Amino acid sequence: MFELTSRLLNNLGYIIALAFFFTKFKRARNIFTKKEYTKLDIILLSIFFSFLSIIGTYTGIYYRGAIVNTRNIGVAVAGIIGGPQVGIITGCIAGIHRFFIDTQSPTTIACGISSIIGGFITTLFFRKTNEKNCYIYGFISGFLIENLSMILILITGFFLYNFNIAIDIVKNIYIPMILANALGVSIVIIIIEDLISEKEILAGKQAKLALEIANKSLPYIRKGNSLNEVCKIILEALEAKMVIITDDKNIIASSVISDEYVLNHSKIKSKATKQVLKTGEFLILGKDEDDLVDFQYISENIKSCIILPLFQEERKISGTLKLYFDTTKSATARKQYLAEGLSMLISTQIELSNIENFKSMAKEAELKALQTQINPHFLFNALHTISSFVRIEPNKAREIIINLSTYLRYNLENFSKLLPLHEELQQVEAYINIEKARFGNKIKTIYNIPESSLTLQLPSLIIQPLVENSIKHGILKRREGGTVTISVIEKEKGYNIIIEDDGIGIDQSIIDGIDDKIEKNIGLKNVHNRLKILYGKGLNIEKLEKGTRISFNINKEEKC
Repeated sequence: MFELTSRLLNNLGYIIALAFFFTKFKRARNIFTKKEYTKLDIILLSIFFSFLSIIGTYTGIYYRGAIVNTRNIGVAVAGIIGGPQVGIITGCIAGIHRFFIDTQSPTTIACGISSIIGGFITTLFFRKTNEKNCYIYGFISGFLIENLSMILILITGFFLYNFNIAIDIVKNIYIPMILANALGVSIVIIIIEDLISEKEILAGKQAKLALEIANKSLPYIRKGNSLNEVCKIILEALEAKMVIITDDKNIIASSVISDEYVLNHSKIKSKATKQVLKTGEFLILGKDEDDLVDFQYISENIKSCIILPLFQEERKISGTLKLYFDTTKSATARKQYLAEGLSMLISTQIELSNIENFKSMAKEAELKALQTQINPHFLFNALHTISSFVRIEPNKAREIIINLSTYLRYNLENFSKLLPLHEELQQVEAYINIEKARFGNKIKTIYNIPESSLTLQLPSLIIQPLVENSIKHGILKRREGGTVTISVIEKEKGYNIIIEDDGIGIDQSIIDGIDDKIEKNIGLKNVHNRLKILYGKGLNIEKLEKGTRISFNINKEEKC
């Protein structure tokens, strides 16, 4: 038994080496790091894992007609990593191959059936696996498949050949087979997961880079300065040679590394840029000779370019961001993770650059209130929260960036408008998601919103400041946190909107001073005064036995 174990573990090295070298191929790396597989991906993975299983059979060791092998490593890994389709296909191929490789072997039927069933066994674990436990489920799968094989060897031995031989085979190969296959599955899965982790680390680095750009751009966002400064920040951060921002027809901002790169035109000439404006999908240029034609407008030394779409007003394509490099590798390395983040950042920046126009249309008092809505401390805390998730949960960091973008865009775009309730609730949800990322389970929300009220027209930035007030001054003052409930009640002449929390409760002095001059409690008083101007009545604030209830009425004719 010891000799069998030693030789089988030695053969396991071949399987591990094959898996390791396979993951080094670019095509394999791209497949393993996808969230969803295409039909071609499924076929390629099935071929690879079937090959791994067949190699495991051929490198097996004969013992009394049985083949002591590592075939089921490929089957188990196929199901755990590749999913049900890949697992079942691999199991069937490996099992059928085992039937025909040695038809005289007493264990042929048992081993072939166990591999086929093994492909189905792994599908039971696939949906339960994640990056932290997949190697554990892999070990369990390998363990179960080999135990099934041993049981079938005993059953077929009893009915088809010699039960004593079957017992001897199982007695001597059980530990080597269990040890090699179960451990082998875990090792191969760890190798593949390590590849995926490398991809996530790269994603984290790119997310961090996007956050650094956002942080440096923040002063220009607040001041509404030229987009040229933002281009310069991106240029330095990405070590690009030129950065350009366009609208749908013209170049509106740019920055170059030196006089070697000259931008001597203002209208969009590039066919690739026009394609991005049309399709809304980013492009990587530099591999094909035809792509080089676009670079001649800049410099002969430009070798690659990333062109990203910019969006405004619910994914309407408004322009492009173009990043130029003097090597082909620079563009490729960053294409996947910077594309969405940077286009989102610059899309927001372009909208922020219209602040001056917005100021001229707003009253001085409203402008002051608007500026307080975008609390610098809230922005700082949000960016700090994002940076804390960059390495450990890059997808979470990306979600918070999207929520922050939604929050900023809504605050700066819609302050003086009447909007449907469902859009106001999107702003509220974006704010709450950012705060939940910071404080976790301390913040809970309940929505009691009838569908019939979602088209109700109401002033923008009415509900969110009240929710913010409940969170900051109510539930977060309690160590265990609490719940904010947003309710809409339909009445005969209108709608009653209620924001209620179970926090520490509001001070009576704030309720008594709600009509005083705006010097403190700005968000609350601003909402109160705006409602009084529009509807003749402001907020109704009640201090509850546990928490605070704030409500106001919207006339029914405001429903569109």
